Amino acid sequence: MMQLHRKRKRSSRSVITHRVRGTIPQVLRLWQKSRGFYRHVLPRQLLRYLGPGFIITVGFIDPGNWAVNIESGSRFNYSLLWVISLATMMLILLQSLSARLGIVTGRSLAANIRSHLPRGLAIFLGTTIFGACIATDTAELLGGALGFHLLFGLPLWLGALLTIIVKIWAVIGQQYHRLERMIMAFLGVIACCYLVELGIVHPEWGLAWKGVVIPQVTVANIYIAMGMLGAVIMPHNIYLHSNVIQSREWGGNDVEKLRLIRFQQIDTNAAMLLGWLVNSSMIIVAAAVFFPHDIIITEIEQASETLRPLVGSLAQLLFGIALLFAGVGSSIASSMSSANVTTGFLGKPEDPHSQLYRCGLIVTAIPAFLIIISGLDSFKILIWSQVILSIQLPFTILPLLYLVRRRQIMGHFAVKNMEFGLGMLVVAIVIVLNLFLFYQTVVGG
Repeated sequence: MMQLHRKRKRSSRSVITHRVRGTIPQVLRLWQKSRGFYRHVLPRQLLRYLGPGFIITVGFIDPGNWAVNIESGSRFNYSLLWVISLATMMLILLQSLSARLGIVTGRSLAANIRSHLPRGLAIFLGTTIFGACIATDTAELLGGALGFHLLFGLPLWLGALLTIIVKIWAVIGQQYHRLERMIMAFLGVIACCYLVELGIVHPEWGLAWKGVVIPQVTVANIYIAMGMLGAVIMPHNIYLHSNVIQSREWGGNDVEKLRLIRFQQIDTNAAMLLGWLVNSSMIIVAAAVFFPHDIIITEIEQASETLRPLVGSLAQLLFGIALLFAGVGSSIASSMSSANVTTGFLGKPEDPHSQLYRCGLIVTAIPAFLIIISGLDSFKILIWSQVILSIQLPFTILPLLYLVRRRQIMGHFAVKNMEFGLGMLVVAIVIVLNLFLFYQTVVGG
């Protein structure tokens, strides 16, 4: 019996060994095929290219977004998640057109406006975007200041000053590619904080998915919906994308330009998808925590203070960490945009080492810092910054569409009728909604 058992054991081992030996080549062949597939789909150049879109993404996860997203979730539950989806699709189109302009012409949107539009119009557009950069910088500095305040108890003026120091050090003291990795790390921290918070608050996912895909518009929620739209599509990001895309020194001929345009589309889609996830998570967390208790949040500090008794100190800590990284990261992107606008509209080289570029980093931070230390209500500052951006936004989108449509500028890379039509539809939506937002804010109080 023992010998028979041993024979059976050896037989079973030989069968297993034979099967394993037969399986290993199959696994190796599959692995080699998968390597070939991923090399085809994700070539090394694409992996090296990923980055510019994430600089843009951190720009629309700023405190202005936090304010409207948290109020949306606390006041209207999950019903306005569709606004983030719509705004993200519109944003992908606009940012892709801006990046294409930078790739094909080798110059930023600001430099192209200066070169191809009448001088008086270019001065007007430059003035409006400069004002928008001040408004943006105010919101971003305030976010960093609030993050330092919530985590360390620092006064707002000191938190804002620290944010200015960090962003100047980041832009001037770091190589651009290191700066990209820093921003991507910031986004990773923000996303992880909200993933943990989603696990803590246990949202109603059925209602959340319904809110994502089914538009729900009422007289009561349209004001917040338009604020959310204006907070996602930001003029300084459109200018910035056409500039940072040139960090990749490719595109010497049309074949390379076409390849780069395809790579940037993947980069933009991936980065904007991450932004959509984070913005949606803000609404979902607010809806799961505050809406069931009939607590309407109208201040970021109020949201932080209310999280602790409802879902615990860990959620409050994660909220503060995410806000700090969002404020500092978006402030870095805002400063880069301000410097690009300054150098581009003045016709100077967009060189981070030049004196003018460095002045452009802080020229909008000074009035923004003064606004913060003036003692005005932080929530009102955030809301008014979004109103100013809403007013300026059409003056960014229309010149962009004009430039990417012209064959004299873009050659055969000029946008086709469908893309141009979609762009004009976005302009119409943005203008109508933002005019109504402005009217409600200024006239309706």
